[in-house]
Amino acid sequence: MQTDYINMIEPTPKFKSKRCKTISFFIKIFLQYATPLSALIAWYIYDYFIAGAVLILTFIIMGIIRSKIRNSSIPINQREYQYNDKGIADWFTSLEFCIEEKDL
Repeated sequence: MQTDYINMIEPTPKFKSKRCKTISFFIKIFLQYATPLSALIAWYIYDYFIAGAVLILTFIIMGIIRSKIRNSSIPINQREYQYNDKGIADWFTSLEFCIEEKDL
C-alpha cells in the first residue's frame, strides 16, 4: 500500500482587526510601488539616465526583499505555488505582526 499523499494547501490568512489589515495593506503597497516611485523621484531630482539606473537597481533590490519576505513567511509545503504581493503581505503580516489574530 502506498503512503504517499499530497498535503492540502493552507488558505491565505484573512484578518479581522483593522490593525492587521492596515499593516498588510502598507506592505502590499510598498512591494508594488517602491520601484517606480523611486525611479520617478530620481527623475525629478536628477536626470533620466540616473532614473533609469535607479529603476534597474531598485528592481533588483525589491526582488531580493520580496523573495526574503516570501521565503521567511510562507510555509515550506506551499513555496512551490505562486503568490502575488497581497498574498506575500498577508502571510508576512500573519506571521510577524498578528500571530494571535490569524483566522484561516
